[in-house]
Amino acid sequence: MNDWPEGWSGNNRGGGYGHGDASAQPDGARVMRPVRRGQSAPPQGGVPQQPSYGDSYADGYGNSNSNSNGPDQYGGGYNNDYNTGQVYGSGGTGGPGGHGGGRGERPAPNWRRRIKVTAITVTVVVLATTIGTYFWADSKLNREVDLSKVIDRPDTGEGTNYLIVGSDSREGLSDDQKKELHTGSADGKRTDSMMILHTGSNGPTLVSLPRDSNVEIPTFVGSESGKTFKGTGRQVKLNAAYAEDGPELLVRTVEANTGLHIDHYVEIGFAGFANIVDAVGGVEIDIPKGGLKDTKSGANFEAGKQTLNGEQSLAFVRTRYALARSDLDRTKNQQKFLAALASQTATPSTVLNPFKLYPTMSAGLDTLIVDEDMSLFDLADMFWAMKGVTGGDGKSMNMPISGNADNGNLQWDTTKVKQLVEQLKNDETVTVSGN
Repeated sequence: MNDWPEGWSGNNRGGGYGHGDASAQPDGARVMRPVRRGQSAPPQGGVPQQPSYGDSYADGYGNSNSNSNGPDQYGGGYNNDYNTGQVYGSGGTGGPGGHGGGRGERPAPNWRRRIKVTAITVTVVVLATTIGTYFWADSKLNREVDLSKVIDRPDTGEGTNYLIVGSDSREGLSDDQKKELHTGSADGKRTDSMMILHTGSNGPTLVSLPRDSNVEIPTFVGSESGKTFKGTGRQVKLNAAYAEDGPELLVRTVEANTGLHIDHYVEIGFAGFANIVDAVGGVEIDIPKGGLKDTKSGANFEAGKQTLNGEQSLAFVRTRYALARSDLDRTKNQQKFLAALASQTATPSTVLNPFKLYPTMSAGLDTLIVDEDMSLFDLADMFWAMKGVTGGDGKSMNMPISGNADNGNLQWDTTKVKQLVEQLKNDETVTVSGN
């Protein structure tokens, strides 16, 4: 019995080509039947002929086979949907199998999400920079003054009182710099200027304490030895207190002679002062008519507005021998200059320019000596109060002077000083005038 379908049994399977036979001759060349595309022409009698296997295979390359769903030559049931004529990856919406092979339109950008992500990113960067800058700046403060060593202190009042000291320390200066800055080469350090800055709800008040002010050295505890030194009523110039036992005794002396509690101490030396001025690009000062010349400080300025560099600024604030009232006029020049420096430093060109802001902060913080409880916020409060003085929001004055003491030192006007201290303690508007 022959199980092969019709047309494939016995000797009609292509004449045995490729299957070998008993003949010793090789198989002859086989002539392939031409492949007809499309539906076969009906034979005589009008009965359509079923497509051959080759017809179906050929139709799969791009011609729709009208008999793809009909029976094949094996007896029917073979589905010719294996190849529908679609080419994978062709255009339109068809991909493999006709499912999204082409690129559709890009979705519209989600601007709300983008703005939100950008805002969050900027906020994080700003916070990180601010926090990093804070800790960097805080680490540069030289907290060397221990005000807990000061004894018998007055009660604290309203507002905050800073004792700002400019010392004549030559620390960090080379011999050439000492010569250039006209500082001399004296050992140790003394106070070259002293000011009390009060900040509160009624505007800042800046009070200069002439270094030749006559004061009494009270009982105090040595900052290094811890030994108690009893007061003997000794009358000296105010700057002698600093020379004798440093910042702690100076604070003790100011508090004992005024009755005003000092909350914070800030000190800067010659080198630091000059470096800050150079870091901000100089400070503009209006030199009064007649100019200013002092061989001891190195000042040599024509009258009029001009920008002073670090060296010139130091000469300006130290000049006293060329001034009519010596130290009293010098303190006014110091107030004028410090206010101008604070005002110029707080400009957008400095604050918003990191290439200028960081060198300025570094120059100032590296050379400042402050008390152990001083924070950057306290320092900022002091800075803005100084700026407020020159901006007209506050008042600057000298400690009221009544004349000279028997030893030639400047004698404070005790009545006015008492009134001034009470107004500062109560954070009231200062009505007292100084010299």
